[in-house]
Amino acid sequence: MEETDVQNMELLQKRISEIGIIPVIKIKDAAGAVPLAQALARGGLPAAEITFRTDAAEEAIRRVHEELPEVMLGAGTVLTKEQVDRAVAAGAAYIVSPGLNREIVRYCREKGVPIIPGCANPSDIEVALEEGLKTVKFFPAEALGGIQMIKAMSAPYGGVTFLPTGGINESNLNDYLSFPKVVACGGSWMAPQDAIATKDWERIERLARSAVNAMLGLELKHVGVNSGDPETAAKDAAQFARLLGWELDEQPIATFVGGGFEIMKIPFRGKNGHVAIGCNNIKRARWHMERRGFVFDDDSVIMKNGKLRAIYLKDDIAGFAVHLLQK
Repeated sequence: MEETDVQNMELLQKRISEIGIIPVIKIKDAAGAVPLAQALARGGLPAAEITFRTDAAEEAIRRVHEELPEVMLGAGTVLTKEQVDRAVAAGAAYIVSPGLNREIVRYCREKGVPIIPGCANPSDIEVALEEGLKTVKFFPAEALGGIQMIKAMSAPYGGVTFLPTGGINESNLNDYLSFPKVVACGGSWMAPQDAIATKDWERIERLARSAVNAMLGLELKHVGVNSGDPETAAKDAAQFARLLGWELDEQPIATFVGGGFEIMKIPFRGKNGHVAIGCNNIKRARWHMERRGFVFDDDSVIMKNGKLRAIYLKDDIAGFAVHLLQK
């Protein structure tokens, strides 16, 4: 694979991983493609894999590409070289195929177009590796054994990452995303056919937002209180413990009251204290929050055992420093 192809694929994989969920779209009327993509983006998913399962696919891709260039746009269910040409000409940034067709893979490589082919078993993965690919679609995911099958195949093929699609929904989404070899998940549950047919864009926006919330798993972990010195911290911690009946956990620079309060013994971040927000994946949560207009302080990164553990927002909110905390 050419160096440019590798770079294109790495950039694609990074963006897909940050978004986390790729809506798989089957649309019969291209006129609805832009408002559909807008609804998904408002809900937090500026991405779409528009499948060549209908005659409207090419025009739908073209309209979204022209009017919403910020949307990460792929073409799915691509079976022929002619469909590759049409998809790319319309504005698709990458190609997804349901199976692994060497001819299509090589054609995409010749054109410098990233492709994620469908793989269902170890033999498919070996062919993908022979063709220089390291990211594959696992389809149909649930029917083929789900996350347990992916984990089993990852053992001998440690360098391969997966984009599972098929049977994935909000209830099993994080079963897949919690495995490091899963780069993202594809699905259509946030854009059901009846909602597309009735142009219920508000419903699609709500479903997309719900999917993002489920994926990120944001929750309040604890509140830090800036008592300022050990003596004051001891008194404050004792008061909270007596009020709530929670146990004290003494640490070098703070006392935890149960799991809800961190009473700081030294001057610390934030005028009033800090707020810890737990999340399933810090890098992914950061991308989505940055898209909402928030800025993070890279100098605040906390690592543990070589893994990202926490990072703070650059600016306080209501006098509190806010940081993400890896669950």
